[in-house]
Amino acid sequence: MISSRAFTKNNSPITASVLSISFMRKLFLLGIVLFYSCNSSKENPYFEGVKANDVALSTPAPGEWLYDHEEKGQDFEQFLKSKHIIPTKEANIIYIKPIGNFTALQNKQIELVREYLQIFFQLETKISEKASNDIIPDHARRIGKENQEQFLAGFILDSILKKEKPLNRIALMGLTEVDLYPSSQWNFVFGLASYTQKIGVSSIYRLQDENLTEANFNLCLTRLSKVCSHEIGHMFGMHHCITANCVMNGTNSLEETDQSTIRLCSVCQRKLNSSIKYDNEKRLKELAAFFRRNNLMRELQLMKKDLASI
Repeated sequence: MISSRAFTKNNSPITASVLSISFMRKLFLLGIVLFYSCNSSKENPYFEGVKANDVALSTPAPGEWLYDHEEKGQDFEQFLKSKHIIPTKEANIIYIKPIGNFTALQNKQIELVREYLQIFFQLETKISEKASNDIIPDHARRIGKENQEQFLAGFILDSILKKEKPLNRIALMGLTEVDLYPSSQWNFVFGLASYTQKIGVSSIYRLQDENLTEANFNLCLTRLSKVCSHEIGHMFGMHHCITANCVMNGTNSLEETDQSTIRLCSVCQRKLNSSIKYDNEKRLKELAAFFRRNNLMRELQLMKKDLASI
């Protein structure tokens, strides 16, 4: 048709050529739509399947996060339209930076959390060089209401983590064994993150019931896994989930953290998968294996239910 248009001087062949090209373009565009529709339909059954296991949030009670904080939430379409990070060859590794003097049990827990995050986000996760508490100056320390030492979380973000530039970093999470506070008006904070900088810091202080022991190890591992995956989830652009019981729920207390699930709801799973493009079934199986190895039976049952639904 192009040769006809090029070499014929009367109007008829040219008109026919233009119409044919226009028709071919429509077919091409239709093919693109069908291609993405087919790919989407292949993914939808997974999320529709695990949606059956979502547990709707009940009306918040006094003291709970949603009772004290009015939040709009974020649906999948809003997430897609938002600015959020997508792994590249140059930025595809999550880093954990321990800050403090950790016991052998605490170091064991940090390594397990590294392993968990690697499975949760399906991205390589590394522990970067440890730092001493000496890097926190006096003006970023205080004595809390329980006579415990506290570090200013914002200082750690701005003056320590922001300067860290490990190879291929996509997200960086600092971990301290000292309690954290966000400002003079606040008593404490479990963690704090800068989502634009893709850095965050969490403390294990309040997660270990004063002392980490073999007896409370698994409970504290679950808590730390929830806190770290929650904060890094924010770094990947996910807002607080306000519709279903989800690890992306906001929490006001350790009690509320314990009551919340370690699982991502179906919508938040879809958000994360749209950015990282991992195999959903592979991720569930690896999470189930991790929970089984570490005798986290409640968490294992959640993964089994999702696997049975797909």
